[in-house]
Amino acid sequence: MSKLTRKLILRITVALCAVFVLSFAVNTFFLPKYFLYQKKHKLAGLTSELAAMEYGQLVERIGPMEEQYQVTIAYTSLADTVNDLNSRLIVQFNRKGIALSKFWLAEESVAALREGGKVNKIYDQAKLKSSFLVNFLPAGGYVFAVGESISYSSDTIQIVNRFNLYIWVGMLLLLIVLSALYTTRIVKPLAKLNETAEAISNLSFAKADIRTGDEIESLAGSINRMSDKLEDAHQSLEAKNANLRTFIADISHELKTPLSLIQLYASGIQDGLDDGSYADVIRQQSEAMSGMIDRLLELSRLQAETYQFAPVDFRQLLGEMLVAYRIAFRQQDLELEVDDRLPAQSWVMADRRKLESALHNFMTNAMKYSTGKQVSLTLAAKEDAVHFRITNSTNTGKEAEWERVWEPFYVMESSRSKKFSGTGLGLSIAGTILHSHNASFGVLAEEGKVTFYFSLPLLRRELRPINGAEHAGLG
Repeated sequence: MSKLTRKLILRITVALCAVFVLSFAVNTFFLPKYFLYQKKHKLAGLTSELAAMEYGQLVERIGPMEEQYQVTIAYTSLADTVNDLNSRLIVQFNRKGIALSKFWLAEESVAALREGGKVNKIYDQAKLKSSFLVNFLPAGGYVFAVGESISYSSDTIQIVNRFNLYIWVGMLLLLIVLSALYTTRIVKPLAKLNETAEAISNLSFAKADIRTGDEIESLAGSINRMSDKLEDAHQSLEAKNANLRTFIADISHELKTPLSLIQLYASGIQDGLDDGSYADVIRQQSEAMSGMIDRLLELSRLQAETYQFAPVDFRQLLGEMLVAYRIAFRQQDLELEVDDRLPAQSWVMADRRKLESALHNFMTNAMKYSTGKQVSLTLAAKEDAVHFRITNSTNTGKEAEWERVWEPFYVMESSRSKKFSGTGLGLSIAGTILHSHNASFGVLAEEGKVTFYFSLPLLRRELRPINGAEHAGLG
């Protein structure tokens, strides 16, 4: 038997015993007094009703009153002596089936009746195990005695208490059985929930299949949802830990190469092997390391820095950037093709400086890693949003893990060839900025080409700056 079952049975037993003891006490000590009170109240009401009648009317109403109220009425003249008065009343009661072993109206009571007062008496009939309650009232020179037999309640109460005891014992046994059955239905689901919680604590993330149709089923549903969320959080944490380990390995690799070169060329200078270029190599490698650290600091700052959002004309911002990038693309023997479908003013809510940094990273990434001679830039406004797409040729197949390009230090070329001079930080920075702008962004790779894209909601007309200047196209 489970602890819950024992507790429930014990508490039900205690409650039933308390109710039985209370019922026993009430029946024994208060019920007789209440019963007598009710009888007195009944006779007092009947006596008051009779007192309002005349003598002749009283005599005529004796029969109907006795039948209606289940009482016995006797009467005699107040002019008789006390002995004669008592004798006549006893004889009348005997004729009506009321045999009284003790009945006597004393002299002072008779005197009170003769003066118009009322007298109430109760006569104990020990042999008959009853009492006789009588109310006396005078009317027209006669005394009327209205009486009712009251049987001793002690024997009756003992029988009632004994019968109640049998009932309570039966009820207790029945409730114990029902409690055991009911608590079993409760304990089994709770045991399953306990097993589920224990499994979750051991990172097993199990679920409880409980269908009781009550609060326990609701609790099971809450625990199952908690298990799902904890599993997702655990997987996310594992992924972040794996990314952190990869990040540490990558940054160690990126810093180790320039440091090794700096140490090598510094040793060459000490050994007198410098041909005049060693200092330049050391400076270049130092600048590369400094640039990498700056990008890392930028990435860290972007994740914690507060963004200053304001209306920005996206078309104007990109147009100003393309003026400089067209020259850089021509120097790399690349053609930049722009398909501009934006309206004259394309206002978005953004941090201008950070959005410019994200665009810069997309442009330089396409310029560095394009394997063809052309980079395509597509701009459009659809579904109340600005859509940006930049596409370049690539030798990396569809099987490559393109979604990992948003991770720091991840580059698609496994050899990490210095021909591309990439650290894998640019796209991570761009992704962080776009995520903070709640932008939709991603990457598509198909048929030897890769496309990076994002979209930002257009500002409603009433939120745009007043008198915004028109700008020329981007083509």
